[in-house]
Amino acid sequence: MNDVIKLLTNHRSIRKYSEQPVTDEQLESIISAAQGASTSSNMQAYSIIRVTDQDVRQRLSVLADNYSYVMECPVFLVWCADLYRLRQAYQQHGDPEQGYFGTMENLIVATVDATLAAQNAAVAAESMGMGIVYIGGIRTNIAEVAELLKLPKYVYPVFGMCIGYPDQAPGLRPRLPREAILHENTYQPDKLPAPLADYDHTMKEYITRRTDGKRTSTWSEDMANKLKAPARMHMLRFLESQGFLEDQEDLDK
Repeated sequence: MNDVIKLLTNHRSIRKYSEQPVTDEQLESIISAAQGASTSSNMQAYSIIRVTDQDVRQRLSVLADNYSYVMECPVFLVWCADLYRLRQAYQQHGDPEQGYFGTMENLIVATVDATLAAQNAAVAAESMGMGIVYIGGIRTNIAEVAELLKLPKYVYPVFGMCIGYPDQAPGLRPRLPREAILHENTYQPDKLPAPLADYDHTMKEYITRRTDGKRTSTWSEDMANKLKAPARMHMLRFLESQGFLEDQEDLDK
């Protein structure tokens, strides 16, 4: 196992940060690493918003499920799927009203591009001894976040990211057994029960130890409870309001 693989497999989410700053040079390296990520057809369909205004940061921390570390971390980035910039590029060569921007395919492309870039940034930060945590809570009040960040049509915030030097050392959360995620040639549902049962046992031990016995649930119990209730059901309406998920038939008329 080389140093890169050790770094990747040692990832922990960091929610408490020291006062050690992240320098502009370090952040520049992190963003450069992000830009080196794979991107579909060189579209580079993402943008990054670094939030330094303390009032904006405070408001974002409230909108993002009241996570205090959004306010407290040295660097907070919002990763956006961005097709607006591609619309601007199209406009240099033709009427953008004739272009296909907000389709489902392009929504997927932009979301994947943003995610790949963000993960490159995360690994770069961790390689310098920093820690990160993704903030999916940025989507809880996504319309308010988009308004606060003045996002134009064809742009949406996928998630936030806190970056800084850790002031905690959380344990490594066990992952699913490889047998549960790696299939060969075809999807093999019959082989799932055994590794899932093993993982339930592992996670029950982990969560019991981590919470000093306050929680003893298994992974499957946690997932069942999570999926019993709807989550962020406003996303479809918001994405439509931002120009995504355009009706293909209407565009062909």
